Amino acid sequence: MMNKLRELTKRQNESSPEDFAAVIWGCEIDESYIGGKNKNRHKNKKVEKCQGRSYKDKVPVFGILQRNGKLIAKVVERTDMEHLLPIIKKYIKKGSVIYTDGLEYSGITDDYIIRSVNHSARLYGYFEFDETDAMIMVCNNGIENAWSHLKRTIFGTYYHVSRKYMQKYVDEYVFRFNTRKLSDSDRFHLYLQYIYAA
Repeated sequence: MMNKLRELTKRQNESSPEDFAAVIWGCEIDESYIGGKNKNRHKNKKVEKCQGRSYKDKVPVFGILQRNGKLIAKVVERTDMEHLLPIIKKYIKKGSVIYTDGLEYSGITDDYIIRSVNHSARLYGYFEFDETDAMIMVCNNGIENAWSHLKRTIFGTYYHVSRKYMQKYVDEYVFRFNTRKLSDSDRFHLYLQYIYAA
């Protein structure tokens, strides 16, 4: 029953590029891996040869956060450009500014303006001036914050989510995130509209 209700929230996780225009403020993109630590699993559920920051037993989720706006998050098979580029091109207009955490996003440099911070050098953000002499903050702390909330929502509320249903839980979280400035009654009315339209 709850998965059927979560199914209705996916509309909030679907936007056209016109709704998700990011030319002015820019977008932050990042990926995250959701899943428990191997060392905390029962002996018969441990993944072989999985130590430290190994991600082979975790579910990759890719996200785009429009600054001062909406979040889009998708469960992806892998976090290579073959899987991420179609999502980026679908939701972000060409010519937009994209803020990343320093990972190589090859294939998008021709169509977008890329600004990145190097987390491995302990650089998490800096200020620079754009072409209109406006000061902007180059960071991707907004989407890192969204990942932190998503993980705490899953581990604190549901404890465990199977890979099969992960996208539905991500859709529910995106609905909550994108409607966070609405009152509870307005959020409920929006949800009822989704039910009515289904």
